Parts: sequence; structure tokens; C-alpha cells
Amino acid sequence: MHISGNTIFIPGSTSGIGLALALELRARGNTVIVGGRRAELLERIAAEHPGIHTVQIDTTDPGSIADAAKRVLAAHPDLNVLVTMAGVMRVEDWRDPASFLDSAEETVITNVLGPIRLIAAFVEHLRERPDATIMTVSSGLAFAPLKATPSYNASKAAIHMLSESIRLQFAGTSVKVVELVPPSVRTALLPGHEDNEHAMPLDAYVAEAVGLIEAQPDAKEILVERVKFLRYGEARGDYDQVVSTLNAADPHGK
Repeated sequence: MHISGNTIFIPGSTSGIGLALALELRARGNTVIVGGRRAELLERIAAEHPGIHTVQIDTTDPGSIADAAKRVLAAHPDLNVLVTMAGVMRVEDWRDPASFLDSAEETVITNVLGPIRLIAAFVEHLRERPDATIMTVSSGLAFAPLKATPSYNASKAAIHMLSESIRLQFAGTSVKVVELVPPSVRTALLPGHEDNEHAMPLDAYVAEAVGLIEAQPDAKEILVERVKFLRYGEARGDYDQVVSTLNAADPHGK
């Protein structure tokens, strides 16, 4: 993916990593469309950040995805990058089925079915572009589990393998598949996580990630230095130590 000159749609980017990434990519000379569920929040983003386009979308709703795709492509026929940013993270206790089933289903619908449906809605258009990118968003937790968030870990592992698989299918086409792999970042993904001293500051994460996109336009994975501890634990042979260290530092662990 080239760092500038793109038209980029980022659903699920009204806060956190998504919004910070959208603003940084806009500053790098891209046309950026931010997607989210709340109309009032989209209006505020458009007012506070001139040049950012917005579209209302609920990535848990197939009809909303289809409608948003039509509106985005009608307004931006040169769209060539889709970033499947939307996601949720929930603390779960799988020792009590009554406490985790709804959460697990919501997580899979948002984190797995959402990206699949988004890709399905845009893939025919992207295949017609001379230089297109599908950017998926997994997590360091796709490679080492956080005890408190089983469904989130599993959903991000699914996104990693989905990315690996569809990259093989798109080989030889104009469509690149790039996987963004964040570490723990100070956002509101979990309550109080904005102040988690073990998490990477948001601005620092986005700056490093965008720098990697610029320096490595053909990269398959965008891995900031901090996430490599999780990403390569099994390859290094210290997976058990990685899992132990990760969960010892988790403020949600019980």
C-alpha cells in the first residue's frame, strides 16, 4: 500500500485507533471516509476535521453494510483501500455460560462476520482498481491469548488466518491484503484501558504504524516493534513465557 494518493474507507473509525489512523492518513495526502453508527458523532468529526468524509454504517447489520457500500462508491468511485477496523472486546468468564454467550456472539458478529461482509461488499469494485488494498485488523492477541478475553482472542486469530488465506487467492491480481497487527494500545476498547500503563500510547502507535506502511509498501503485516513479543513467541520458542508475562500484566485478570 502506498502512503498517499489513495481513497480509503475505514468503517468503525469514529474513535481510538481507527480515528487516529484516519486523521494521519488524511494528513499524508489521502482522501479518507470515516464510517460509524452514530450520526451525531460523524457530524462532529466532519466539523472538527475538514476534509474528512463520513458515512453512517453498522457493521453488524448486513443491510447497513450494503447500503453504505453503495453510498461510498457512488460518492467516491476511485476508492481503492478498505480498512476493516470495526471491533469490540469484552471480558468474559467461560466458567459461567450465562455470562459469556451473548458477549461471544456479539464479538464474532462484529469482529469476524463484519469484516467478511465488508470485504464481500467492496471486493468486486476493488478488483477493478489498478492498485487496491484490503487492510484487515487483527491483534497481538491473535498469537498469544489474554485470559480475560477469549472470544476476542479467537476472533482476531480468525482474522489473521483469513488474511493469510485470501492473500493467496488475490495473488497475481491488483488487490493486496495487508494485516494491521496492533499491540495493546491506550484506547477505550476496554473500560479504563486509556490509562493502562502497560499499553502503548495511541499517538505513538499510529505514528509507528503509518511509518511502517510508508517504509514497507509491500508489507504483508504491519508490526510495530512492541507487538513482536506476542507475534513471534511461538517461533522464538518462548510462547509459554509470553503468555505468562502477558497475563501477569493484565489488570482484568482474575
